[in-house]
Amino acid sequence: MRALASIQRALEALVGVDTETDVRDFMIDDQTRRAFGPTRAPREQLLVRQCEGELEIALFVDPAALENLDLHDPAAALDDRNLDDYCLALEGVSHFVYTVARARKEQPVSALELELQAEVDKFSACALHAFGRGQHGRMGALRERLFADIELLPDLDDDERSRYRTANQRAARFARSLEERYLRHGLVERMIAELRRFWRMSSAAKLDHIAAL
Repeated sequence: MRALASIQRALEALVGVDTETDVRDFMIDDQTRRAFGPTRAPREQLLVRQCEGELEIALFVDPAALENLDLHDPAAALDDRNLDDYCLALEGVSHFVYTVARARKEQPVSALELELQAEVDKFSACALHAFGRGQHGRMGALRERLFADIELLPDLDDDERSRYRTANQRAARFARSLEERYLRHGLVERMIAELRRFWRMSSAAKLDHIAAL
């Protein structure tokens, strides 16, 4: 799970936060996950519950995805061999980091907020990876792959489908705006500054910010 630790360090550096935790300490296998009794068992899942005033948190990520990332290090290259697994792991890490940071400040977190932030985090990390390697021409294809070429799992209920679609659509709009305003002009530091402000906004403020773009 070396790649998982690297993903967490990179994401926390990007958004300017230090959870002082190691996500690997909170990883569980599928057998342990099933003991929690979740209604679904997707390839990535953050489990959270309150117990006597304390927050219990655990993260499951498909072991095959983590093995692939250790084999094909995303820090070296993001391509068809590892991009999907990288996004899967990054989504889990995003959920974990966001939940831990909010819990420490006793701030509420909605399911939509988690999904929206994870979508933004995935685009930002992938786009900055490509930009740093001079692959400016990949931005449009990257957005297409992250936000257009998606298929919702059949076991989602109506509320979950609505939430995922909303997060996808809003994040796609934000990603397009970030590309047009910053990446096309090489204004990476300005984009990072906005991403850090966005990360700290409330759920409602995030949606308002995107709607105003």
